[in-house]
Amino acid sequence: MTTTDTQDAQSAPYAHEHTPRLDLAARHPEFYRAMLRLEAAASKEVDPALYHLVKIRASQVNRCAFCLDMHTKDALAEGETVERIVQLSAWEESRHFYTEKEAAALELTEAVTVLTDGFVPDEVYERAAKHFEEDELARLVGAIVVINAWNRIGVTTRMVPGHYTPGAYKK
Repeated sequence: MTTTDTQDAQSAPYAHEHTPRLDLAARHPEFYRAMLRLEAAASKEVDPALYHLVKIRASQVNRCAFCLDMHTKDALAEGETVERIVQLSAWEESRHFYTEKEAAALELTEAVTVLTDGFVPDEVYERAAKHFEEDELARLVGAIVVINAWNRIGVTTRMVPGHYTPGAYKK
């Protein structure tokens, strides 16, 4: 490849942005408001840094580009490191970037998110239970369930990533 070819490839426009399928908030506002209330309840008393990691990891697994855009921007704005966010997709190989408690939460996040692989294994749940008191664990499970619901909304309605401003959806 010549220098000119490389420059042309680098200056080529990006692919076109897709169009959302449905504005769920506008078409079913009662449901959307209920989801916002569920989000507010799920995030209560959960460590914000941990909550960001859980939201990002579930969104990676579910391939929800809108949620990845939102939650990585929010995490960065609140002080999370680029390195820890980048390593999330390979957290098991990058365990040294995370505490044991965070790793247990990430493992539980994956198990709850990918239920098509079977039930949440007892050993995964037990590892999480070693790091979280029951009330904390209940809140963590709630947080995982809510981000999975948001991911399904984002993917199904084809919400468009790239336009989110950090903190735009603060409770």
